[in-house]
Amino acid sequence: MKYTEIIASITEKSLQPVYFLMGDEPYYIDKLADAFSKNVLSAEEQEFNQVVLYGKDIETAQIIAEAKQFPFGSEKRVVIIKEAQHLTDIEILDSYLDAVQPSTILVICYKGKSIDKRKKFGKTLDSKCVVFESKKLYENKISEWINTYVNENGFNIDNSASAVLAEYIGADLSKITNELDKLMLVVNKKEQITTKLIEYHIGISKDYNVFELQNALGKRQVVKANRIINHFAANPKNHNIVPVMSALFSYFQKIMVYHFLEDKNPKSAASVLKVNPFFVSQYQTTSKNYSKKQLFYIFEYLKDYDLRSKGVNNKSTTHEGLLKELIFKILHA
Repeated sequence: MKYTEIIASITEKSLQPVYFLMGDEPYYIDKLADAFSKNVLSAEEQEFNQVVLYGKDIETAQIIAEAKQFPFGSEKRVVIIKEAQHLTDIEILDSYLDAVQPSTILVICYKGKSIDKRKKFGKTLDSKCVVFESKKLYENKISEWINTYVNENGFNIDNSASAVLAEYIGADLSKITNELDKLMLVVNKKEQITTKLIEYHIGISKDYNVFELQNALGKRQVVKANRIINHFAANPKNHNIVPVMSALFSYFQKIMVYHFLEDKNPKSAASVLKVNPFFVSQYQTTSKNYSKKQLFYIFEYLKDYDLRSKGVNNKSTTHEGLLKELIFKILHA
């Protein structure tokens, strides 16, 4: 079942006895657990009929015992199990699934991984309860997700702002929504969210981030690239060498792929590169400034400096110094 379908079933009070929420994206699992917690029972009913347990503190037998209890002064009883991935004997839950207590809504939050549906317990879950799998978004989908989230809340955000936010925070949807929620409290709905507003309210620099560094390198803007890397060197806590090099490797890898594309139409290229079509022109520009041969050199530099950042063949140069050397070599490849 989809996230929106489960939310609709909670709103309509059309509920099933067992919900198994699993997957490596905790955001939607937490949202659903919160919806079950707040919207199934009234505040008065919750006092005697709602229980929240944590997998690391219990065994599955306790879950079954709680689920089998009858509600008191209410038609339903809600039992929510958080961090169920810590349970070592969760498979014995299948005994309860064979004979569920119809007045209990059992919600199991199994975060960070999924049960294999090809195995016996996975098949049992799939056939006898509502299973929701929350999957991590691909990197190229984060900006689009940000746009949708902002629009659903009645605001607008430009593509550059969503890209900067995605690059700075990454794929952690909980952190992204936390920052956006705070931002939307202080921004007028008539005002578009821009990189300037993000810099002012969230503290993410619109000029000094990996996204702008990639852009400067792609255009071979030596002065701008050096200005950014000097800022990184002066703020090492906010710009660690490891994620910077990882982002640069991913970026130049996409440039290499772009070189080999037969169909360079923006829509087709965006699909292959797994990026927002808005940014395809940037990859096109960079591909003109870096030949395939130069890209091979860049990959060698990235590999070398990755090892040096881990202490291999590097006894004295700081991470900040390594970044400066790396950027110099990329610009002069």
